[in-house]
Amino acid sequence: MEKLNTKTGNISTSYNFKSSSNAALTVVFIHGFPFDKTMWNEQLEQLPESVRGVAYDIRGFGESSTDHLFFSIDLFARDVLQLIKTLQLESCVLCGISMGGYVALRALEISQENIKGLILCDTNCNADTNEAKLKRFASIELITTGGKNAFVEGFVKNVFNSETLDKQPQTVDFLRNLMLRARDESICAAQLALASRTDTSGTLKNIQLPALIIKGENDKLMSEEQTTQLANGISGSEYIIIKNSGHLPNLENAADFNKALNNYLSKHFLS
Repeated sequence: MEKLNTKTGNISTSYNFKSSSNAALTVVFIHGFPFDKTMWNEQLEQLPESVRGVAYDIRGFGESSTDHLFFSIDLFARDVLQLIKTLQLESCVLCGISMGGYVALRALEISQENIKGLILCDTNCNADTNEAKLKRFASIELITTGGKNAFVEGFVKNVFNSETLDKQPQTVDFLRNLMLRARDESICAAQLALASRTDTSGTLKNIQLPALIIKGENDKLMSEEQTTQLANGISGSEYIIIKNSGHLPNLENAADFNKALNNYLSKHFLS
């Protein structure tokens, strides 16, 4: 796995790259809020030999730059489409978790060129409710008044399954440190982007791609109704629940997540 950088528009995008000598497909991994590309390391390492992988930092997160802080999910979506174009990825699968799923759905709304498949993990297609928006505004207030540690600890408790919190201290510490490294201004800008995102439920019927919907069994942030809405709305999609996990099954139960991911790739692209 290599760490690389490329120019996408006016910003520098950092990404981890898993190469393949004769790859016919590339999986583009889109991280959640407020994380970075390293949350996908194990997935990159476990991809089939004939599949390339790109896990990139969304602008303003990790090691990717940004030329402004007027973030939106639409902007993030156009960034990933530009990255696909810049890296000349002619056949790729988008794999987005949580916020990354919002980005993937908006990207497909803009253009499906060169995108052959879709994996949506612990995400939904709806705009924020007023209650959700107010929670985001409160978290911005907390961070801007010196409460980042409190924000991070509250987030950690919500995002993980209770068993993960009890039995996987390394996973919990990894995510906590990742969030603490995230820039305060990027976290706040992304909260506003999430609060103002558009509803993509009406365009699910336009997604004519092999799609895999994944949900952590005990996810407290995404409901069963939200997940089944995706599964029912995207024709022919598969729906898998990952046991012993919350909002981040790729970290909490990587073995089962990777099995689901690679089975999907083998079924639709490698046979």
